[in-house]
Amino acid sequence: MKRSIRIFTISALAAGIAACGGSGDGSSTASTGTVNVGLTDAPVDNAQEVNIEVEALVLQHSNGDRERFNFDMAEPVNLLTLTGGTVMSLLVDEEVTAGDYSWMRLELGDGNTIVIDGGVFDLTTPSARGVQTSGFIVPAGGEINLTIDFDVRKSIVNPQNDPDVYRLKPVIRLVDNSEVGTIAATVGGEVIANQCSEENTGSTDTFNGSVYIHEGFDVIPDDIGSDQGPLVAVPVNYENDQYVYTAAFIPEGEYTVSYTCDNDEIETAEGEPSDEELTFITGDSQVEVVSGKTSTVDFEATTPE
Repeated sequence: MKRSIRIFTISALAAGIAACGGSGDGSSTASTGTVNVGLTDAPVDNAQEVNIEVEALVLQHSNGDRERFNFDMAEPVNLLTLTGGTVMSLLVDEEVTAGDYSWMRLELGDGNTIVIDGGVFDLTTPSARGVQTSGFIVPAGGEINLTIDFDVRKSIVNPQNDPDVYRLKPVIRLVDNSEVGTIAATVGGEVIANQCSEENTGSTDTFNGSVYIHEGFDVIPDDIGSDQGPLVAVPVNYENDQYVYTAAFIPEGEYTVSYTCDNDEIETAEGEPSDEELTFITGDSQVEVVSGKTSTVDFEATTPE
């Protein structure tokens, strides 16, 4: 049976899809709970669009039951519309078997593209087009609200350093919305001018650097793909005469926040993780994230750590 899914975002209407029902592969039980699943994106700074075809969502119960929810998509989802806390709803008030789930799998189609400098390029995907999350628990008679954070910055690679070849290697996190907060603040114009260039100041079209979120206090920041890589890295944007950044859906805990204007390549031409020597500014960058709250770390100092 086809039923409509409510599509909503925190800050804007992102897209519309329809669920085509859930089908169980195993026996059902009388004990059920409600699950809500949303999709968001950790933003990237070098693309105008990252479009993916979301075909299905599969939930694997630890008892062997499996439920699959197929989607009728009017068009691919541009993940770059789902940043800064914006969420597309995939499942809304869906009644499923309660208990432990081993994983959730997001299945993608073949019509995935990336738009860079006005050019549209295919995003090739691994042969197994699904990407699995960690496990979760649906409480009996209760409700759980989950968000799939699709980290586009870590997921797009340019393996041969060919500007016409891009590969999608999905990196996602599954978070419980009751256990996450936000880190959002500003970067001073003097920092942008000194670390990037004066030509970057006051422009919405230039690269203004990125803010890296590392787990733990007093962490020496390192690049994506390193042994001490960030949980997320988000771009700095020029908005309303300020340089701002937002890292949403960050689990409760202690973090080191840093800023860099260096370019961070994900892979080498040989397809190996790229080890970059990045220059970071940290300053007073220790922050504790509390569920449902927004923590701030501003960058005004200009001396790299």
